[in-house]
Parts: sequence; structure tokens; C-alpha cells
Amino acid sequence: MHQYRTHTCGELRLEHAQSEARISGWVHRKRDHGNLLFVDLRDQYGLTQCVIDVSSPLFAEVEAARPESVLTVTGTVVERSEDTINKALPTGDVEIAIEAVVVESAAQVLPMQVAGDAEFGEDIRLRHRFLDLRREKLHNNILLRSQIITSIRRRMTDQGFTEFQTPILTASSPEGARDYLVPSRHHPGQFYALPQAPQQFKQLLMVSGFDRYFQIAPCFRDEDARADRSPGEFYQLDFEMAFVTQDDVFAAIEPVLEGVFVEFADERTVTPAPFPRIAYRESMLKYGSDKPDLRNPIEMTDVTEPFRDSGFGLFARNVEKGSVVRAIPAPGGADKPRSFFDKLNDWARESGAGGLGYIIFADGEARGPIGKNLEAERTAAIKEATGVSDGDAVFFACGEQKDVEPFAAQARDRICDELGLREQGAFKFCWIIDYPMFEMDDDTGKVEFSHNPFSMPQGGMEALESMDPLDILAYQYDIVCNGIELCSGAIRNHRADIMIKAFDMAGYGPEVVEEKFGGMLNAFRYGAPPHGGAAPGIDRIVMMLADEPNIREVIAFPLNQQAQDLLMVAPGSADDAHLKELHLKVVMPKVVKTDDA
Repeated sequence: MHQYRTHTCGELRLEHAQSEARISGWVHRKRDHGNLLFVDLRDQYGLTQCVIDVSSPLFAEVEAARPESVLTVTGTVVERSEDTINKALPTGDVEIAIEAVVVESAAQVLPMQVAGDAEFGEDIRLRHRFLDLRREKLHNNILLRSQIITSIRRRMTDQGFTEFQTPILTASSPEGARDYLVPSRHHPGQFYALPQAPQQFKQLLMVSGFDRYFQIAPCFRDEDARADRSPGEFYQLDFEMAFVTQDDVFAAIEPVLEGVFVEFADERTVTPAPFPRIAYRESMLKYGSDKPDLRNPIEMTDVTEPFRDSGFGLFARNVEKGSVVRAIPAPGGADKPRSFFDKLNDWARESGAGGLGYIIFADGEARGPIGKNLEAERTAAIKEATGVSDGDAVFFACGEQKDVEPFAAQARDRICDELGLREQGAFKFCWIIDYPMFEMDDDTGKVEFSHNPFSMPQGGMEALESMDPLDILAYQYDIVCNGIELCSGAIRNHRADIMIKAFDMAGYGPEVVEEKFGGMLNAFRYGAPPHGGAAPGIDRIVMMLADEPNIREVIAFPLNQQAQDLLMVAPGSADDAHLKELHLKVVMPKVVKTDDA
């Protein structure tokens, strides 16, 4: 018999009754019924009930074992009586009568319980993550993560993609976030950067003649935490393809994502491929965001013109100054009480807006604060533009476009949820396409890249030379699901001359491009194929399929919101010898004293 187990804790069934078995696992629960002591033993595969009589010489040893102690139990598999069968467990028809026990590792008093559904704070959970990971829900999330990655790998290789690994120690790259730097011992004063993404390397693989690349890539960005973003590091399905158009990239990744989501959706519906495509500017107009949640059926409309020189003076004056007006329909809103509108108006004010005006369309009339002050032909134009009918209401947001779009997006979601319109049990995918190549920095007034600096501009060199930079579109695209960006990608710029021109327009001279991207630029000068790809986020995919609101619930060892590893105590200080070896000196920030200090 094996030293530790003949079966797992989730394996024993009725057909094993009257046979001898040995299992090993953690003490999940103990129940003392007087003459009998029941011990639930748990491993990754399940849970088996073990029982020992008070008359057994082993009773005291089993009784002394605290929860989460590791035991090896040997005994006879016994069929449970009809009234003690546990239908909730696959092993619930049998139990092991303990005949021998070995305490492999005794547990101390637990700082947090593993059994049960008690909630614990983030600090204690991350400090004792090894205990937290034993808890059923989190344990299953991490197993689900492994299954999803396995499925993704299989689907990618089935499509002819080859898995590669790219360097972790590399050069800094302007990906839009702060780098993590690693000092070089051999090169004083110089630093490696941990890759924000394998962007340049995967493009170099295409230039090297490989046709279809992918990897489950670790990426490192010094960013603040959010519910859907872990600080420090994350993983993505990074892939690239040679000799492809944008449509080819879409056709390659859509069946992978659709297939994985269908496989793990657990009865939730999934948008079938091909996914809907929405131009960036259309998305900002209809949804106020380039990450629209299509479970929300409300679509916004621009109604700036009906308010221009209108009788509703507040909006008319703002429009004259350059503001825009977005209409947000509220289907069935006319039947709502006044408190419904007041509640949304109060929310708008609390959000920093002046309010949320509205029109109620009922009985052939336009009612409400705006409806009373707006000419009939203008309310009719709004009704037609928004597609609403009698019985509906329309809310309005007015302001500078850059301010009104994010507020209108929040209002759209708020109204949707107040009306109970959001579709449940669904994964709604879409592509956001035709991103602007450049944007204007509001603070500096300078042109800068809006999305990915390595993208091919639509129209190529001719567009860069003849068009207003803010009018140039790029072959850039995102996949969005339920309001969460899952994937960013682009058809890449594979020509050195176009790359130098594009970077020059964003304020990077040729010497900067040569210094920062000389390796890739030089490769382009020796024959580079047209290529493109994308990088869906693994952590976010798992988070959605696990139905978890926070990304830390699908990462085995995440950092906390302050980017600290409480289990391994990182980041930590370095001793003087280590700093000297790396030619570094720590200069701590000055502490500003207050009058009370």
C-alpha cells in the first residue's frame, strides 16, 4: 500500500465498500457525537468523512488534531446508513472507519478559518494566502484559471500558432505606464526594464520569419490597483501573425475567445462570432465610452442642434460656447414617479454635474423641466432622433465633449440599472475599431499617440504627410466584453520610414527613435512582413468566467492595493553590501513637517 494514499479524498464510492483504503489530507471539520468522532478529510479532489470510536486507542490522537492538520488515515471503507448519507458529497455514501492514523503535520491555532463562508479582511487573507487558497471558492478559481489557460493553449496550437518565450530583462518602452527597473551590476548606472508587454519581441519574431506566435506572457506595469487590474504584474494571451489584415486577426482570435467562454460559461450566453464591430467615435457617441457594456440596451444620441438657439436658455448658452448635448433614453420612464427623476438628478449633482434634465413623452406631450421650455418642433426632433415613443423619457447631459461623454456613460448605466434593463447571464462581446492615431494633450497642447505607438496608420505614409494628425485613424482595435476591455491589438507599422514619421509627429525625433527602438527599427530595414496581433488579458478572462468582481480573486499570490506582497514581505529594503554591488545609493524622500509635528 502506498505510504500516503490509495485514493484521493474525492474518489471513494459504494463500490469501494468493505475494502481497505488510505487517504491523506487536511482536517476540514471535526464533529464529536459522544462515542463517535467524525473527521472530514479534504484534499484538492474532494472530501471524505472518517469516523473513530471512543474505545479506539487512536481516539485521543485524532481528537487532538486541530483543523488544517495534515493526516494520513488508513481503514475500511464502510457504507453509511440510509439516514446518514450525505447527498451533497460525491463520497457521501461511504466513510472510512479509522484503523491507523499518522499526523503528518500538526496545525497551530488558525489565524483565519478555512472551512465555512466567513469573510476576512484583505490584509489577513493575503498575509496567510496559503490558508486562503485552501478555501473552496478561491481554490476552485485557481483551478479554473489553469483549465482556461490549458483550453486557450490548445485552441491556439490547433490554429497553427507556435508558442515562444520572450525576455523578461529588456529595455524600457513607452507603453503608457511606468516601468519596473532592474539595476545592472555589470553596467553601473544602467537599468533593465521588466516588459510592459512583449511588443517589440513579438514583432521581431515576425520579422525573423516565424508566421504565427503566441505565449501566455507575464507583463509588468507600475500601475495603481483597480477592481479589474492587479498592480505589478498580469498575464495576457500575446499573439502575432505575419501577412495578415485586420480581418485575419479577428478571424483568428474570435473562435478562441468564443470557444473558451462557451466552454466555461456555465449556462450563460456568449456572443457568437463574428463579434459586432463598432467604430471608436460611434462608441463614444452611443455609449460615452470605448468600453461599452452591450448588456445595457440604451443608446445615446447627439441632440446638440435641437438645443442651439432654443428656448431652453441654459443649454442654448452652453451650446453657443461649444458644448454638446447627449440624449439618454429611458424606455418606459414616463410611468415612473417623480421620485425616480429626483433621485437621478440628485445623483448627477453628487457626481459633480449641474443636474440631469429630462423630458417625459406621454399622451402626445413633452413634459418635465426641459419639455416645458423647449419649442414643440425641437422636442419632436429629439423624439425622432432618439427613437423614443410615448411612455418613454429622455435624460440630457450638456457640457464640453471630453467631460460630457464620461458623465453620460455613467448616467446611461445608472438609468439602465434603475430601470432593470441590463441583460443577465450573458457575455456580450464587441470590437472597438478605428481608433484615432493621435490625440491632443489638454495640458501641453501637443500631439501624442492615443493608443499604441507601433500601429500602422490607415492610409500609411500618405495619411501622415497630408492629413491633420487628429483626423488620422489607425488599425487599432480592442475587444470589449460586458464593459471590460479584454484585449488590445493592432496591425503593426512594419516600415522604418513610416515609424520615424509617426514618432516625429508625436514629438520623438529620429535620434530618440533610434535610441529607444533601434533594434526593431534596424530589423525593419532588412525586410519586414505586414503583421498584426493582439493580447487578451488572462486575468480578466478568468475573473469574468469565475463571476468575481475583483481580479485578486483569480490570482494565486496577488499584491495588495498598495502593490505589496504581504506573504513574502515585498518590496523590502536592500542591505548596504547589495546596494554597493549594484552601484546604488538610496535617497529617501524628505518628510515635510507640519506645525503639529
